[in-house]
Amino acid sequence: MVASGAIGSVVAQLAFWILLVGGLVSGRLSRLAAAVFAGLWMAGSFGLPRLAWWASSLVTSWIAVLDVVLVFMVIKSDVKLT
Repeated sequence: MVASGAIGSVVAQLAFWILLVGGLVSGRLSRLAAAVFAGLWMAGSFGLPRLAWWASSLVTSWIAVLDVVLVFMVIKSDVKLT
């Protein structure tokens, strides 16, 4: 069985890369902004687990925060659920 945390992590990763590439293709995200987001993703993905033994659990949350900011920058609004 796959835990819901693992599924959430995969969804966050997919959303990040889809939003990043979509923002570049649509022109709503500059190359510099995309490079900054990729750098922040690398810092969180590779740097957080090396800070402390418990910090690796924060990687998914870090990527989710990047996803939220990318949604505001690329879609230019909040995602309506209803």
